[in-house]
Amino acid sequence: MNKYRTHNCNELRKEDVDKSITLSGWVNKKRDHGNLLFIDLRDNYGITQCIIDRDSKYFSDLEKMQLETVIKVQGNVVNRSKETINNELDTGEIEVAIEKYEVLGSCKELPMPVFSNQEYAEEIRLKYRFLDLRRKKIHENIILRSKVISFIRDEMTKLGFLEFQTPILTSSSPEGARDFLVPSRLNPGKFYALPQAPQQFKQLIMVSGFDRYFQIAPCFRDEDARADRSPGEFYQLDLEMSFVEQEDVFDVVEKLMVNTFKNFSSKKLMFDKFPKIKYAEAMLKYGSDKPDLRNPLIITDITEIFTREDVSFEIFKKLVKSGSKVRCIVTKNTKDKPRSFFDNIDKWAKEEGASGLAYFTIEKNKDISAKGPIGKFFSQDSLIEIMKKCNCEIGDSIFMACEKQEQLEKITSLARDKIAKDLDLIDENIFAFCWIVDYPMFEKDEITNNIKFSHNPFSMPQGDLSEKEFENPLDIVAYQYDIVCNGIELSSGAIRNHKPELMYKLFSIAGYDKKKVDEKFSGMINALSYGAPPHGGIAPGIDRIVMLLANEKNIREVTMFPMNQNAQDLLMNAPSEVNPNQLKELNLSLNNKK
Repeated sequence: MNKYRTHNCNELRKEDVDKSITLSGWVNKKRDHGNLLFIDLRDNYGITQCIIDRDSKYFSDLEKMQLETVIKVQGNVVNRSKETINNELDTGEIEVAIEKYEVLGSCKELPMPVFSNQEYAEEIRLKYRFLDLRRKKIHENIILRSKVISFIRDEMTKLGFLEFQTPILTSSSPEGARDFLVPSRLNPGKFYALPQAPQQFKQLIMVSGFDRYFQIAPCFRDEDARADRSPGEFYQLDLEMSFVEQEDVFDVVEKLMVNTFKNFSSKKLMFDKFPKIKYAEAMLKYGSDKPDLRNPLIITDITEIFTREDVSFEIFKKLVKSGSKVRCIVTKNTKDKPRSFFDNIDKWAKEEGASGLAYFTIEKNKDISAKGPIGKFFSQDSLIEIMKKCNCEIGDSIFMACEKQEQLEKITSLARDKIAKDLDLIDENIFAFCWIVDYPMFEKDEITNNIKFSHNPFSMPQGDLSEKEFENPLDIVAYQYDIVCNGIELSSGAIRNHKPELMYKLFSIAGYDKKKVDEKFSGMINALSYGAPPHGGIAPGIDRIVMLLANEKNIREVTMFPMNQNAQDLLMNAPSEVNPNQLKELNLSLNNKK
């Protein structure tokens, strides 16, 4: 028999009354009722209420005991009185009358309480993460994470995938984020890189003749933190499949996501079959390639309206002549909203760096007219044309922005979210998945004006790939796709380019000669030259999946030991200085900045 416990702290029920038991755990909370002391004892599984009478020789010691002390108690299970039953606890019908106790682990004064839901500064939470992880909500999030990963592993196995582990020490890649570099002791002056993703290795697995691979893969990128992205490291469900087209990948991922989200959440899925939205369409209708489809608002381009002679809104007309575009968002039946509602959104847009959002409301007395600061600049005919373009009705309002395309997409995307939030249009009890497809293969670098890869350089381009198509590389569309849920990108994926000659051609467009490609991707190019199957894959982020399921806004809340915004581990004091002898072994010296 285990000397520390006969039961865990979530196990005892009414049928255990009169049993002599042993429990061990942390003192979660104490309540002194004069003649009785109540102690909530907590372990990984739950809480059991324990009681001790003032006449006991242990009463005084337990009364003074610091919360979070680890103790073992022995006693008898008794019924709670009817008025003290706690239906919120699984053990709420019973309590344990303490006969004896033992301190297993003493506790110093706490820098933050564990049983409280009060928010604390990030610095305190991360420095004392082992205490933070004892708190109910985050403890449950980490358990959820473990269960989700186990479930995904089982599902992937059912779908015919095999799990393989790829190297952690690998070569640096010229594409993507900054690498974390590791100096080689045995090869002075040379460095390994921690993998940003197992991209090349999983393709090599397909070339090796394995058909379906997956891995819960650690990935390392030296990039800044965001609410939905950890600095430094993260985990993804990495998968790859041979002899597949885009739809085959979609089929597998949709089954996995539907099963996972239905299993771990009571929220509804808006779609069991995820809609596919072309990248260009997404940027037009939502201003983003990460659209939240719970939001019913749609962006419409109405640039042409401002070329009409019967529209006299000269500010927009001049901007349109200089190359700007006009896009708008329609809000249904908002005629009775106060002026402050519209002005606040205009003010907000200016605070976001835009020139503002012009607005009016469509109304009809004898004729159709527009009510609002700029309504007088539009004729009835122009308003009818806007109504047709935007599926707009009497009583609806229209917000308009006029900017260059990139800035226009940014502000209308933000405005779409802002307006929907202000109007309470988003159903928080829904998961809305979609695919964004048909990404451009190349884009122009804003600074150098050179052509570069826009997404994944190893992707297969669409089309017949004739020389004529290569003359206009910015028009080439790739078999690249993202999966998005509730406005959060879970992953990018692609059907891979498995043809070496085509790869050389595409890299040459992005400025890489054959020698450089052979140097940077020697393993990949060489492998593809020995009979490579068509293959493709994707890698949904585990952290973001769990974040959605746990209904958290920050990825830190579902990560066991996260870093802070400056990529520092406050608990383990990393990064830290190293011993000069270690640097000497690695043939390194530091050029310290003064």
